[in-house]
Amino acid sequence: MAYQGNQQVIVLKEDTKRSRGRDARRSNMMAGQIVAEVLKTTLGPRGMDKMLVDGLGDITITSDGAKVLEEIDVQHPAAKMIIEIAKTQDKEVGDGTTTSVVFAGELLKKAGELLEQEIHPSIVISGYAKAADKALEVLNKVAIPVDLKDRETLLKLASTSMRSKTVSSDRVHLSEVVVDAVMQIVEKRGGETIADVDNIQIVKKEGKSLEETQMIKGIIVDKEVVHAGMPKKLKNAKIALLNAAMEIEKTEIDAEIRIKTPDGVKAFLDQETEMLKKMVDQVSASGANVLLCQKGIDDVAQHFLSKTGIMAARRLKESDMEKLAKATGGKIVNNLKDLKKTDLGVCGLVEERKVGNDKMIFVEECKNPASVAIFIRAGLERMIDEAERSLNDALYVISDVAEEPKMVPGGGAIEMELAKEVRGYARQVGGREQLAIEAFADALEVIPRTLAENAGLDLLDTMVAMKAAHEKKNGLRMGVNVFEGGVADMLKEGVVEPMVVKQQAIKSSIEVASMILRIDDVVAAKSGGGPGGPGGHGGMPPGGDDE
Repeated sequence: MAYQGNQQVIVLKEDTKRSRGRDARRSNMMAGQIVAEVLKTTLGPRGMDKMLVDGLGDITITSDGAKVLEEIDVQHPAAKMIIEIAKTQDKEVGDGTTTSVVFAGELLKKAGELLEQEIHPSIVISGYAKAADKALEVLNKVAIPVDLKDRETLLKLASTSMRSKTVSSDRVHLSEVVVDAVMQIVEKRGGETIADVDNIQIVKKEGKSLEETQMIKGIIVDKEVVHAGMPKKLKNAKIALLNAAMEIEKTEIDAEIRIKTPDGVKAFLDQETEMLKKMVDQVSASGANVLLCQKGIDDVAQHFLSKTGIMAARRLKESDMEKLAKATGGKIVNNLKDLKKTDLGVCGLVEERKVGNDKMIFVEECKNPASVAIFIRAGLERMIDEAERSLNDALYVISDVAEEPKMVPGGGAIEMELAKEVRGYARQVGGREQLAIEAFADALEVIPRTLAENAGLDLLDTMVAMKAAHEKKNGLRMGVNVFEGGVADMLKEGVVEPMVVKQQAIKSSIEVASMILRIDDVVAAKSGGGPGGPGGHGGMPPGGDDE
């Protein structure tokens, strides 16, 4: 609503809320900080877990930042922006979501202090941008090269990503599984090293313990053999991958066949049987002794396949078919008539096994598979889910290092080093921007500070010891010793992280902080009865669906 002379002009709809200037900024920055506060206590090996209960009463217990933010239902638009950076971090590098959110929250907090000192948001944004550029430059310079043949270092990287998770007690065994899996699927493409985590199939089943989790040189098919008379175990298997139904297709147009004699019925059925037998003969003629079909297999065809000694499974997922092709070296055939010996995949063993109450087909002992499987076992369903999230993070970490072979010390060591370098750079810049650059350096220190806080260490003593250590030679390596207190050499402790995780965390955080600082006007339309709107959660009237 505005006034032109004495005339009242209504521009926005009735009940539209608008906040401007400081109020708008303060509200947005506070929302970002609150999201960061939620995740803060999950950071590091001594971090705590969150129990999340959804609308249906399903419980998730996790310390994985991405999962926590995925499950919580936020309403504030600025809080949603913070959650977006966590999703970006997870999608790009698979780890460091908590770091990026906590850092973004601290950047907003420090920016708020500068705004209170009458420093314009544009100056803060400009200073932050310069500080981020300097931090990324230093990060690239101090990063330690990684040799992909150095298995010990790769195991340390995988282990570090799982230190703060519930599965940390089994991280040594799980790290070996992860490194074996990623190293198996690494490929060279046009001079570049590519490690596509999508080529690793993750299958989970309740039962046994986490120590039974294993990497399988092949693929697990969550189906059972279609006919009781078929072999359940075959060595030196030759696998036909078929994306066509082994059934008599119905005609696309309505047709009527008039059969007047019993012999006619028999001839008609015999014709169908003959067609299905020909299909089985085509599979057999190719030399295949295993048939994995994406579509259906007729009961009569199953009978003939079992007579021929061919093991078969039907209605496989498309993604599993693609992985099977990569693992066995076979080719997915769309027309049975095109199936020939050169299209078959090979592997050392195909076996149907009973896992718990289910039967599954294990296609393993592949010679040089470009796709492998990780079979997760644990006694508790929630532990299996947490193991899957932890393994996923670790897989991305090794994949990141395979594609960009550089690492940095963890335990808050790299953040402390970057803060020191950025603070030195601030003095060269001078002016009001110097204050923003120094605020960026202070914000970086939130990571070692939070690690110490979550471990129950004395904050002041730890931060003083960290700053003193980073002034010395090889200070870059010194991070928070969360188990014994004080500082320790993170490289000796085996606490290392991929450089690209830290790189992406800085980029994501600076983007969202700058975007929130630029907003000086929030115009919110009247709530339409969605979640949290009139009528309670999801727009339902209270007690409307309780019967």
